[in-house]
Amino acid sequence: SDIGCYGAEIETPNLDALAADGLRFTQFYNGARCCPTRASLLTGLYAHQTGVGWMVDSRKGGPGYQGDLSNQCLTIAEVLRTAGYRNYACGKWHVTPLTREAGALQKHNWPMQRGFDRYYGTIHGAGSLWDPNSLVRGNTQISPYADEDYQPKDGFFYTDAISDHATRFVRQHQESSGDQPFFLYVAYTAAHWPMHARQRDIAKYRGRYQSGYEAVREARLRKQQQLGVVDPDWPLSDAPEAWSKVADQAFEERCMEVYAAMVDSMERLALTDPI
Repeated sequence: SDIGCYGAEIETPNLDALAADGLRFTQFYNGARCCPTRASLLTGLYAHQTGVGWMVDSRKGGPGYQGDLSNQCLTIAEVLRTAGYRNYACGKWHVTPLTREAGALQKHNWPMQRGFDRYYGTIHGAGSLWDPNSLVRGNTQISPYADEDYQPKDGFFYTDAISDHATRFVRQHQESSGDQPFFLYVAYTAAHWPMHARQRDIAKYRGRYQSGYEAVREARLRKQQQLGVVDPDWPLSDAPEAWSKVADQAFEERCMEVYAAMVDSMERLALTDPI
């Protein structure tokens, strides 16, 4: 319920517009963790069929828990390539571990080796939005502050960088390969931890959560019922604890303000390529 068209008070007008003109699913499932869910999204298979039944950093035995995207499955990009598509990916990958052997990065499951023609993003699952580790362009690991191809005037912020590169890929595809179809995969790290947002986005939500999470949950359920995305007979589940008993309410408010700011900035699509 963290976006407007599913009940949130967080402002997500672009996603709300997509929902209004498209489809909203009211019964769907994920793999409870980011790695297996992402592996399913990229391949159309159950996570265990891809070898990523849990996470990418631990082998638990058996083919379903190899912690690395299997070469026995195909990504959507690998399939579309056979139909003449050019494929682009921006953002979080996280279906293979960032490992080295004999001092060299193992890139067999990086996007460029799994059907994508261009890639900008992070191989890891999470990290700083100001200075993300495992940042990669194509097949080369880079630092955002030593990157000659991208130095935004407003300073580096990973959410913005993902949007900027997505729009850049589309524009440059039109310029060089406009006669071919394309597929664009965009995977933000927001609103994953760590909780990082620009001050101007945080300020937009200052004071929005001072009533506590009980009031927010009740308001979201009412909005969901009005939107028709939940059964009107469903009751609200019990809160984890009474807001009045929370020891540091100010800290909890700040956390939610930053989280809302992360969602807000993520869904604001870059309208122009600033580079």
